[in-house]
Amino acid sequence: MVARYVVAPNGGRRAHRDITSALAEAARRGRPALIEIEPGHYEETLTVRGETRLVAVGGPGSVVVTRPRGTVLDSWAPVVVQGLVLLGRGADVVSCHAGALTLEHTEIRAHDGVAVHARPGTSLTLRDSTVLHGRVLLAGAEGLVERCRFTDAADNALAVIDGGRLSLTGSRIEGSRLHGLRVSGGSARIERCVLTRTGMAAVFADARAELTVTDCLVESVQAEGIAYVEQSRGSVERTRVVDARYGIAVASGADPVVRDCVLTGCRDTGLDINNGGRGRFENCEITRAGNVAVLVTKGGAPEVHDCRVADGKVAIAVTDGGRGRFTRIDIRDLTSAALRVHDEATAVFEHITVERCPSGLETRGNGGTQAELTDSVMRDVAMAAVTALGQTWVTLRRVTVERAALAFGAGEEAQLLLEDCGAAAVTTGGASAFGGARVLARNLTVTGSDGLGVFARDTARLEIEGATLVDCAVSGASFVDDSGGRLEGCSVTGTGQLGALHNGLVDLAGLSTSLPVLEKTVRTEPGPTVVHHHYEGPVFNGPVHDLQLAWRNIHAVQHRTTNEDGNRT
Repeated sequence: MVARYVVAPNGGRRAHRDITSALAEAARRGRPALIEIEPGHYEETLTVRGETRLVAVGGPGSVVVTRPRGTVLDSWAPVVVQGLVLLGRGADVVSCHAGALTLEHTEIRAHDGVAVHARPGTSLTLRDSTVLHGRVLLAGAEGLVERCRFTDAADNALAVIDGGRLSLTGSRIEGSRLHGLRVSGGSARIERCVLTRTGMAAVFADARAELTVTDCLVESVQAEGIAYVEQSRGSVERTRVVDARYGIAVASGADPVVRDCVLTGCRDTGLDINNGGRGRFENCEITRAGNVAVLVTKGGAPEVHDCRVADGKVAIAVTDGGRGRFTRIDIRDLTSAALRVHDEATAVFEHITVERCPSGLETRGNGGTQAELTDSVMRDVAMAAVTALGQTWVTLRRVTVERAALAFGAGEEAQLLLEDCGAAAVTTGGASAFGGARVLARNLTVTGSDGLGVFARDTARLEIEGATLVDCAVSGASFVDDSGGRLEGCSVTGTGQLGALHNGLVDLAGLSTSLPVLEKTVRTEPGPTVVHHHYEGPVFNGPVHDLQLAWRNIHAVQHRTTNEDGNRT
């Protein structure tokens, strides 16, 4: 049977003047106690050693218990507190040493230090309560927090450490100087919560923590919205991050699963996977990222599937030894490159859609930098859809480009391999090799180029098998400077000016065209000018050197020989 006690500041019949005396009598009797406290201000420390319920009879906030310094409530047994205001400084305001502690409709004000400290083996329940300034610490304890508010914590609003476990639902965390929730070597499940204005990551998991975040809103934070580090695991689902510096960050071996989330207005990066971070990201939307929507760097290795990126600068950047696999990504309306692979990074892209971006895929770096792009389409690209630079290796399979300045290009010493790719309505050309690059293409289609179909310059090589070049306004193929290569099983048709313009260093044995094929080489000493005039042919104004012209041939075959004087004929 529960023993009932009444506490009133002015005393009264059978009433205690302070809470401490009521607790002392309850402890002497050794029975479960109900202590009903009249409104008032009580300056004392409450030490509870038996099963007790402390109730503010005037409703929440009517009873204030305070200490200038030190702990306000020490709990050593099952305790329920309802409606009190507990105010302290300089130590744990509420300390749970043993048993279960429940705080309902309670306000805890901790001007410094810890608001509530639940120690190993204990259980803490916070329900419909408010915590101001201090933090709630679960050190090896279990915690249930429902419909609470945490405001302006000088440290973390909640911390789960040393194997502690927390379930946090329907709560609001705002203004924490450090993290809203930190899980270090423990586990936490957070659902339907709002976290805002934190000085560091709103939700932070480290030291192999387990963290699950569901149906939450994170907004206006100075650093990461959600961060997993140090081999932490868990999941983030149906959560929205707005106006964070980094939306979700993963590092140092952490490996979460992120699904159905929206990251918008992140000031730097939407997803940041670095320093060996991993993770699987599915069906997420990233909009208005200030720098990069998805950044993979320094050994990061995520899998990203079925995501959408819009209205930012760069969609996906894999750099500095990062690697990743990206499938079914929809990218639209950026102000810079859709895809970047730089500096010994490797990336595999499949089923990518790029629309209305300045450039599609850009690679740069040494031979360890590699990218694969398969079954993808790029539309309305202001500059080059694909550009490979440095010594990078890029492989494209079944990639289509529609309306771009240049579809596929490789420069410096890069290697670009094209298989079953196509380009339509390009302004400069379909495929290009320049510098010392090499482009190998099989079954390439270029339709409606305002300039050239395929072209090479400098010392680059362009080797194409089975190309169809249609309606290329200037020339189907062009080789200038000291570039070379081979066209095998290729055809040039339509209304262009030339089938091919070449320098004599390319094998055209497999070129089929009814358009003119023009050879033009540059020598140190000018040779004789040879111009073959045709009534329907081109007109040359000014000197033309070493020119050979084939007109309306079904097959144009070029052979070069050297006579005994060392001159080529």
